Amino acid sequence: MTTTGKQLFTTLESDGTLTVEIAQSEFPDPTGNQVLVKMEAAPINPSDLAILTGAADFENADYSPGKVVAKMPEPFNSGQKARHGQRLPAGNEGAGTVIATGDSDMAKALMGQRVACVPGTAYSEYAIADAAMCLPLGDHSAEAGASSFVNPMTALGFVENARMDGHKAILHTVGASNLGQMLNRICLEDGMGLVNIVRKDEQAKLLKDQGATHVVNSSDDDFLDQLKAAIDDTDAYYGFDPIGGGKMVDTCFKAMEQVAVGKMTEYSRYGSNQQKRMFIYGRLDFGPTTLTPSYGFGWTLSGWLLTPFLQTAGMETVMRMRKRVLDNLTTTFASGYKTKVDLEGMLTKDAILDYRQMKTGEKYLVMPHG
Repeated sequence: MTTTGKQLFTTLESDGTLTVEIAQSEFPDPTGNQVLVKMEAAPINPSDLAILTGAADFENADYSPGKVVAKMPEPFNSGQKARHGQRLPAGNEGAGTVIATGDSDMAKALMGQRVACVPGTAYSEYAIADAAMCLPLGDHSAEAGASSFVNPMTALGFVENARMDGHKAILHTVGASNLGQMLNRICLEDGMGLVNIVRKDEQAKLLKDQGATHVVNSSDDDFLDQLKAAIDDTDAYYGFDPIGGGKMVDTCFKAMEQVAVGKMTEYSRYGSNQQKRMFIYGRLDFGPTTLTPSYGFGWTLSGWLLTPFLQTAGMETVMRMRKRVLDNLTTTFASGYKTKVDLEGMLTKDAILDYRQMKTGEKYLVMPHG
């Protein structure tokens, strides 16, 4: 029997018109390894905003109940040519209760259980999800489990990746974010060195109160000196950055190289042999990434995405990571939210202009059924 409910859709036309709306949708009965989840909570992560709002002008958009129409400027509109005319759902992850299943044993075992899931359609009253990607939450609430995939698995992925590449310390450029706080707790538990970059004194205090040993404030006049001292102390030549645009990656590379050069016993016109690596895993800043290479030739800048990492890590590693998340869902991997909204509440002007700023520690939680 088909289930009917409200769902968010986003459509970008070739002329740059972006329509985001709540509409009635039909959800087919699940088959095979699928389950039908009654969605109870879904976070708005930075990774959701690329498809949800992108770089569109929401300050001057046309708002009506459950619908907003905005203009996507160039070159961002042309850069998304492949999605022109497509009516797309949104919402990477969330949590809810399984109300119907396909006929596989794995799917049927989840019937009636509250699960965390990654359907890619979480901003909806109902969602079809793969049973293999569902995490039974037991006695945990949907709110506690809503953010149990993207941030926790990403933070764990950073540590796993560093270990695979033989590093004993990590640098992270948004230390006080929900993900950053998780990463701090993981590194403390695992004995992995961590350099946290923040932008405000209260963010530095937050992390230090949680046990962080190396916190540097990019707003301080002596930021570069602080950063070099922290890298020198930890050997953090391996960093992750969700900002993307601007000069933060460049600054990190410079600090790494200056520390490495200071440890050289012989001069080289080519700089140090220390391998320095930065990964960009988000675009909080849509501007260009500015590099002024003055850090030798032993550096690498690349992108990092969770799904490709999980595919290369192997099922044994993934299952170990997922078990760790579930076992520590309200401690190591706890998430906090600024506010809760329903589906229509997502599309008010005040809400969009607020959550699209992606301010540290101010994540929204969507409650599809209110």
